[in-house]
Amino acid sequence: MYQQDEWDQALLRERVAEFRDQTQRFLAGQLTEDAYRPLRLMNGLYVQRHAPMLRVAIPYGVLSSDQLRGLAHVAEHHDRGYGHFTTRQNIQFNWLTLASVPDVLAELAEVGLHAIQTSGNCIRNVTTDPLAGLLPGEVDDPRPWCELIRQWATLNPEFTFLPRKFKIAVSGRLHDRAACRIHDLGLELRRDEQEKPGFRVWVGGGLGREPHLAQCLREFLPADDLIDYLTAVLRVYNQAGRRDHLYKSRIKILVKSLGIEAFSNQVEATWQDIRETRSISALAALARIQARFTEPAHDPALADDRIEPAPTGAFARWLRYNTREHRVPGYRVVFILLKGLERAPGDLTAVEMRVLADLADQHGFGRLQTTHDQNLLLPHIPVRALREVWQTLDILGLANPGIGTVNDVTACPGLDYCNLANAATLPLAQQIQQRFQDLDYLHDLGEVHLKISGCMNGCAHHHVADIGLLGVEKQGGSWFQLLLGGRAGSESRLGRVLGPALRAEQVPDAIETILALYAARRLSGEPFAETVQRIGLKTFKETVYEQHDHSRRATHHGSLAHSEG
Repeated sequence: MYQQDEWDQALLRERVAEFRDQTQRFLAGQLTEDAYRPLRLMNGLYVQRHAPMLRVAIPYGVLSSDQLRGLAHVAEHHDRGYGHFTTRQNIQFNWLTLASVPDVLAELAEVGLHAIQTSGNCIRNVTTDPLAGLLPGEVDDPRPWCELIRQWATLNPEFTFLPRKFKIAVSGRLHDRAACRIHDLGLELRRDEQEKPGFRVWVGGGLGREPHLAQCLREFLPADDLIDYLTAVLRVYNQAGRRDHLYKSRIKILVKSLGIEAFSNQVEATWQDIRETRSISALAALARIQARFTEPAHDPALADDRIEPAPTGAFARWLRYNTREHRVPGYRVVFILLKGLERAPGDLTAVEMRVLADLADQHGFGRLQTTHDQNLLLPHIPVRALREVWQTLDILGLANPGIGTVNDVTACPGLDYCNLANAATLPLAQQIQQRFQDLDYLHDLGEVHLKISGCMNGCAHHHVADIGLLGVEKQGGSWFQLLLGGRAGSESRLGRVLGPALRAEQVPDAIETILALYAARRLSGEPFAETVQRIGLKTFKETVYEQHDHSRRATHHGSLAHSEG
């Protein structure tokens, strides 16, 4: 984990003081809304349906126990007792008062957290694989590279006001787990024939109103050239990207309009100019950053530990589905599902935050990690402590062994909070979780990712879900369009629209029909997206809408019989 230095801490304090002054002037009527808006956005502050929302950065998802306690304090003293973890590894507070935000930021700065560039037309929080640095088989640990990019991007004057927001993901594995191809820029760590480090570079990805998968911009970029090359990409985008149309301003539109070859030529020419004038050695900068990264002091004496007595029942099921192999023998990675019948996806209370922080201190070197699926993980738990960890999580209601199942629903806040939403996502998430409670059935199905977005912006990443749900505005109620067969990762694929939108109350039945067809038609070990690809979307469409039409006719005839009676 990166240990901040005095410069990092001074920057956070200065930023808080600056924003406090800006906010006080706005509240006093000395700044107009138009003048204040870009200032608050650069500090993660949105105006939502009911109250201001603050998005707090968790750089590349790494969180200390003290930082989690700091978030708990904010939730308890400034919000309504909880926070909401997002699909970009950040956390949001939805019930703050505008006047309290500078105090919140000051309290967060004391534990090394901030909201700088979590919104606005700038380089956003860099994300990576939640399991980065934890599993065997990595090309390299991407987290120091994420920190290098974060430091380069933070308040970089050249890229503070881009045509639109810019998101970067970094993957350290040959099989991408950071969703590089749905980001504006994706970086996959590689090594060349001489084992020298570098990156495969992807550009022009993004979901939202016009989804695109990123295209390969460079098959191998020497690692030492990373900062120069990123500068070249951003400079081309900053100069050539559209600023006259909100929906045409992302880099994916620029890449599409120019074509990948022409865009690449512009980047290469700009890169050459940079190398000849003001080149930065990324490897030299990385060495400085790596010196401030601390690794847990794993105990080699635990390598042969076993769980005694042998796991049975609910504990055994939890071990199987909610823990993963660790690169260090004697340790496991523990996933914590932030989903449930009484919990909006990604929500965690202040009390729960404190208990998890204590767990991390007692058994996991004070480390936690956020995920793209709105969950948390404890990355360094000794095997001998797993039973105690499970018991504590079970008391909290956080030991549901549903990681990766249909019950592990990803959802944006929807109409309950967001001004942009067309549909209520959270009630639907609850209905789906209520419908699918049979763990034997869920685990027999295997990994099936279900994601719900309340509008075209696609914050829940429904385009790359096995089953994606998109809220649409129709007839004054919550309706949802279904997409099937999407996936993120090395074999990224955009889901395809199944058919006409369904009312929210019809969606659980449709999902049940889809899953039943998958269970009946899949080959042994075949993932959901591959079954959709093999038997065709049409098969699913006919089955779902035939069932829907039959149900509608039955309801209609029942109503007629009732009225005639």
